[in-house]
Amino acid sequence: MTPMPTEGGNPQPTAPPAGSAKRALVGRLSWGLADQAASSISNFAVGIYVARSLGVTAFGVFSLAWVTYGVVLNVSRGLATDPLVVRFSGVPDASWRGAVARSTGTALGVGAAIGAACLVVGPALGGRVGPAFVCLGVMLPGLLLQDAWRFSFFAAGNGRKAFLNDVVWCVALVPAMIVAARVGSVASFVLAWGASAAVAAAYGCLQSGIRPRMTEARGWLREQRDLGYRYLVENVSLSGASQLRAYGLGAIVGVGAVGAVRGAELLMGPFLAVLMGLSLVTVPEAARVLRQSPHRLGKFCLLLGGGQAAAALLWGGSLLLLPNRLGDLVLGDVWHSASQLIAAITFSVAGAGLGTGAAAGLRALGAARRSLRSQLFASAAYVGGGLGGAAVAGTVGSAWGVAAATVSGSAVWWLHLRSALREHHQDSIPEVRTP
Repeated sequence: MTPMPTEGGNPQPTAPPAGSAKRALVGRLSWGLADQAASSISNFAVGIYVARSLGVTAFGVFSLAWVTYGVVLNVSRGLATDPLVVRFSGVPDASWRGAVARSTGTALGVGAAIGAACLVVGPALGGRVGPAFVCLGVMLPGLLLQDAWRFSFFAAGNGRKAFLNDVVWCVALVPAMIVAARVGSVASFVLAWGASAAVAAAYGCLQSGIRPRMTEARGWLREQRDLGYRYLVENVSLSGASQLRAYGLGAIVGVGAVGAVRGAELLMGPFLAVLMGLSLVTVPEAARVLRQSPHRLGKFCLLLGGGQAAAALLWGGSLLLLPNRLGDLVLGDVWHSASQLIAAITFSVAGAGLGTGAAAGLRALGAARRSLRSQLFASAAYVGGGLGGAAVAGTVGSAWGVAAATVSGSAVWWLHLRSALREHHQDSIPEVRTP
């Protein structure tokens, strides 16, 4: 196994010819876009299908399970796969395979441990929420393992396999959702969603020829502790903020408000799905840019973030022109409440898109301390803006509070990236000694 570079100390091999490097980059990004398109379609289809099948209140319960999954997913990413993409992108195959076996084993272990906790907590919650959380607990190992395969393939620069894995999930979703609709409960939809992910997770084992090693999870956590635990706190603060905002909004305004917010987010689905899984493509690519052309990292991150922000604004603007008749066709009863939040959520997604460019740069630099500070600020602002806005002006106030928080959080990300780039430049200048 090749030695792992320490924080801020990645080796910088000789850059390949510019033309071939650009073609390789375009190829990897193309597969990344294709994979994110598949992920977006599946997330959007699940959300729309469940919203139309269950109505706004039951859809709010499903959304609480979805948000909880987001928290657990980010625990898994922080401990298992974020260190993988930072330290094992573009390494020799033997090093990659050994790291992937331990990383996916860690993800599987996280799913088993937190899934067991859900099985205990679910019955105590009761009502509609309890069975949904029990089913989520059963499905978490498969959900997390499927996500870990995607990270693993992108770390190897093989986005085609990640795309195929997501396509398998999409195909498996179709019969699973049809069966769930016949049952008609929130729990049945959670089971259908998780079972189809488990099919894709099993297919990932066949694609890679690697068996996840849960027994080596402790060793992986020990080796990656300098990055893993910081990324864990960072990721959990991100998804935990979403969960706190969802639970707080439900307590202040009502569970229906959670469904309204989720409905509006579904309309922005293509960009939200890209943002959630952005590190699959951008962190490995930013790490490659840093190794090959360090002076281009800032421009790469700016183009990345600016492009996403502009695309989100264009998409949100088009949604504002959507006729009510078409909105009713897409979201059913959820459309009326969700349509009032489109403008605010558009600005939220644009701000988040701009910030992800800086976040990718900080991850590539291994600047975990600065990345953590940025995320903690953004998460605190998100919760404060979302709940403060809900207390003042209900669901619409919460949406605008989150929009203001996201834009301010993006500014903090970029300030930290500028400082980190300056520090990296200074560290790379060889010391001149006078005789």
